Amino acid sequence: MVSTSPTILIVPGLRDHVPEHWQTLLAAKLPRVVSVAPLEQDKLSCAARVDAIDRALSTIEGDVIIVAHSAGAMMIAHWAAVRATARKIRGALLAAPADLETPMPAGYPTTDTLRDNGWLPIPRGKLPFPSIVAASSNDPLTRLDRARELAQAWGSRFVELGEVGHLNPASGYGEWPQAEAFIRDLC
Repeated sequence: MVSTSPTILIVPGLRDHVPEHWQTLLAAKLPRVVSVAPLEQDKLSCAARVDAIDRALSTIEGDVIIVAHSAGAMMIAHWAAVRATARKIRGALLAAPADLETPMPAGYPTTDTLRDNGWLPIPRGKLPFPSIVAASSNDPLTRLDRARELAQAWGSRFVELGEVGHLNPASGYGEWPQAEAFIRDLC
């Protein structure tokens, strides 16, 4: 018998799983969680990341809520544009989406590298499931107006989080209890 409680699919950004990241801590707290596995090869390939989402989803029976962070939100936009199926995705939390079309700070891939690896342009079609874009007003990877534009294009509810940086350990975030509230909203 398939449970009526959805499984949470964790989709990290390009830096994959970080032990003190809110997604990792959330995964340890919740009862039904599957995480997209880190790539061993083609780490910057958007197509390989989309394939990894498919592999993770193939292990889940029943409904799914996606919890994506940073470039993980872009992975979901790409996945939804080409692979979304009849699978029951109840919704997605897309936290601190990284604007890959705008040059990133030092230490991140260049826009040319991202384009060469299939990330650009960012898909702007309406997502085929309910979604929440939660964005920071001082995120170094996405201006608030760009996050709002993406949310509108995707048909997502937009939530401004205030000054939370990139919502990662470098911004002072380990635990992020608001994620659980957003998941409840999507349920």
